[in-house]
Amino acid sequence: MSHHVLQRRIDTPLGPLTAARSAAGLAGLWFDDQKHHPGVLDAPDDEGSDALLSATAAALAAYFARRPFSLPPLDPAGTAFQREVWRALLQIPPGAPDTYGRLAQRLGRSGAARALGAAVGRNPISILIPCHRVVGADGSLTGYAGGLQRKQALLALEAAAR
Repeated sequence: MSHHVLQRRIDTPLGPLTAARSAAGLAGLWFDDQKHHPGVLDAPDDEGSDALLSATAAALAAYFARRPFSLPPLDPAGTAFQREVWRALLQIPPGAPDTYGRLAQRLGRSGAARALGAAVGRNPISILIPCHRVVGADGSLTGYAGGLQRKQALLALEAAAR
């Protein structure tokens, strides 16, 4: 049985995203060519009628316009460890990238940097759970499921908004 109950396509300056919701909140937000994209979802299109998917589209529009926004309720499916990492990503402020190592230390898991990196890479809610804000120890852009060009563009957008 699918975790997704409705979906919507949302256009952004970095390409279209597919937003999928569960009964409890936003469950996924993927670029078409993104690594770990679930592929064709077994969920009907909301045809613009779902309030949560409308709030997601509005949040993305505000994000790209560098305006404040509220996150819709989030409901990403993952292991307890992955969800812990994704919650920690929400604490990284825009325009202030953090490293995998510091993120692991903050979670009290300094020996689990590799597992943490895998959890970051499996984030199913692009942009709104800001995995793009995690960089290498030397500040280099390291993996992003949506592609390094998008990661660079997102970080530049956030830096300009500071």
